[in-house]
Amino acid sequence: MSRTDEITMVIVTRKDLHLSKGKLAAQVGHAVMECALKADRVIPKTLERYRKEGARKIVVAVKDADEMKRLYGAISSVGIVCHLVKDAGHTEIPPGTMTVMGIGPAPRDSIDAFTADLQLV
Repeated sequence: MSRTDEITMVIVTRKDLHLSKGKLAAQVGHAVMECALKADRVIPKTLERYRKEGARKIVVAVKDADEMKRLYGAISSVGIVCHLVKDAGHTEIPPGTMTVMGIGPAPRDSIDAFTADLQLV
């Protein structure tokens, strides 16, 4: 298996929110869970391969909500599993705020086509 064939998941965060580490970790957890649940419904064999191969995850950042919306639209239009997390608003940010987006599991090269230029967190 080549690195580009590796099944991966990418979590996209927003630089403009300045979430605490704990809040960010919780939001990433929501994204991973929702992507895994969706993958179990629509691409169960890919999810199983992802789990068996180490469940690689990468966290990157976009500038703001507009950039996240554009990225979500582009990725969802090609059929890659993705999920936008919107916060309930109980702690640090207003209800409905988009915090993170989960992408995958999917082949690394298909996700990298959209996220390779984003900064690692």
